[in-house]
Amino acid sequence: MYFENLKKSIYDLIVETSTNLPKDVRRAIAKATASENAGTRSAMSLATITQNIGMADKEVSPICQDTGLPTFKIKTPVAVNQLEIKAAIYESMELATKNGKLRPNSVDSLTGENSGNNLGAGTPVIKFEQWEKDYIDIRLILKGGGCENKNIQYSLPCELEGLGRAGRDLDGIRKCILHSVYQAQGQGCSAGFIGVGIGGDRSAGYDLAKEQLFRSVDDTNAIPELAVLEDYIMENANKLGIGTMGFGGETTLLGCKIGVMNRIPASFFVSVAYNCWAFRRLAISISPDTGEIKEWQYQEGDKIDFKAEASKEKEAGTAEEVIILQAPISEDDIRQLKVGDVVQINGMMYTGRDAIHKYLSTNDAPIDLNGQIIYHCGPVMLKDEHGNWQVKAAGPTTSIREEPYQGDIMKKFGIRAVIGKGGMGARTLKALEEHGGVYLNAIGGAAQYYADCMKSVEGVDLMQFGIPEAMWHLKVEGFKAVVTMDSHGNSLHQDIELSSLEKLAMFKDRVF
Repeated sequence: MYFENLKKSIYDLIVETSTNLPKDVRRAIAKATASENAGTRSAMSLATITQNIGMADKEVSPICQDTGLPTFKIKTPVAVNQLEIKAAIYESMELATKNGKLRPNSVDSLTGENSGNNLGAGTPVIKFEQWEKDYIDIRLILKGGGCENKNIQYSLPCELEGLGRAGRDLDGIRKCILHSVYQAQGQGCSAGFIGVGIGGDRSAGYDLAKEQLFRSVDDTNAIPELAVLEDYIMENANKLGIGTMGFGGETTLLGCKIGVMNRIPASFFVSVAYNCWAFRRLAISISPDTGEIKEWQYQEGDKIDFKAEASKEKEAGTAEEVIILQAPISEDDIRQLKVGDVVQINGMMYTGRDAIHKYLSTNDAPIDLNGQIIYHCGPVMLKDEHGNWQVKAAGPTTSIREEPYQGDIMKKFGIRAVIGKGGMGARTLKALEEHGGVYLNAIGGAAQYYADCMKSVEGVDLMQFGIPEAMWHLKVEGFKAVVTMDSHGNSLHQDIELSSLEKLAMFKDRVF
């Protein structure tokens, strides 16, 4: 009975972490929403984010389709069997994946094969520690790949773009942290949170940085110098003007937590773990006698309930007209679009991530893509009782990974629009201008909002790559996104990066 209770407790933790943002994170997002200027792209993005949180609450479905690499940090009394806990985690992970609460994300690094159940060498991450208390403490964080890819580590002293030299002191650390926010831009689904680890070796520094993400957003650092630095970063990182999704705006950072450990004389690392707005981490206290949950953590204080946002389309964004696009799209229609336009898509779109882009670079497409839309998305999919596929979560993935392929593939197959998040580079921008295409930025993490736009699954190809990497044929209605790269050589992402670099340079002078 103990093992079954333990398994249920861990399963409940996984489901709650994936579908229900903790109270401290909700408060931070609500504060950012209230402070953003009305009528901006960032305000529209935050309205979509809050609506998405409410929809995930209502449907008990993943907030974001990328449930990441689950990381468990566990403290146990001395006599507790840790092998039994690990076995319960494995069974709970498999069940949560089967039930669509987690996306199958465990991929063999050599063969590219997806295990299908989130289990494999190194997945999930499980770290144990013993302690003298009389209960089991299990903490879980689901950190998606988009924000994981924006983690960064600095070795002091170093030269930083916009900030000059960062030395081996508190002021050098300050510069590294500001630079880490700048380099993330909108690719990590800003507005985000950062954990910072000072010292250690390379691996210990990243561990310490991720450990900071388990702190409450509302706490105060016990080390006075770091408490001051955390406040400084929160005030000044938001002056960079990167904004939600990198659209520009008042809120770029929602939380900053810093930890420190000793180092050896030859090394001075500053490690930064970036986390998106969908800050999914929860914890439970478990009885070592019964395996049942005694207490949930990160749930102190008032809960901001976003369920009301799920019942209405909140128009907080733009005074401009929303442009309707019916797929397939003509080149003439594409050429009329410009950066900043808000579009609403009806018709078909086709998902394509890393494996699809690599495949299309050397093979024919399984369907006619002329005039069509490619969506950078790895959805959570489940079959219903009739054997039909249903979309459970379907937000955009970070697009820059497809930069080596995107322009050539658009020209080769006649693709007119690409949807993703975070923007793409100069090579894609040139192809958009030459070919007649646009890049549309969807709201990162808004997996329930976009799943609701997907009215049917019309087919699927290339399932050998696994559910997240397959090419899904999706019929959509009212799919909203923003033109951030157009066919006239304009890129909002490039503009925001340049303007934020200018603002970053304001913080070059010594402060500490």
